[in-house]
Amino acid sequence: MPDYSEMKMAGVVPYVQVDNAHEAGELYKTAFAAREVDRRAVEDGRVIHLHLEINDGALMLNDPFPEHGFGPKPVEGVTLHIISNEPRVWWERAVAAGLEVVMPFEVAFWGDLYGQVRDRFGVKWGIVGPAT
Repeated sequence: MPDYSEMKMAGVVPYVQVDNAHEAGELYKTAFAAREVDRRAVEDGRVIHLHLEINDGALMLNDPFPEHGFGPKPVEGVTLHIISNEPRVWWERAVAAGLEVVMPFEVAFWGDLYGQVRDRFGVKWGIVGPAT
């Protein structure tokens, strides 16, 4: 069991249900340099809990469990943001990992570099940082 006092989980921690949390976790390791903190699976192999750390923040994932009322639903209306002083590094790594460009990476009206990508699980990611 992890020691939560040692984890960086301040504020709001997103818990995202995706169809195949194992594959999503592996993709996020490639696309976002995610570090796996904890993983729990049930007997049939589905992931009930996957805790990743991305850019010093926590992200939790799990597979659908329709038998408990947690069926597969599309991820809509949410964009997870990665805020970094090196946004180009994050952008290039995500695109190289195969994420679909939803909004081009360019200087936004507020002056920062900003763009959005979507992974094959339907999760949208915004990447933002200084335009220097």
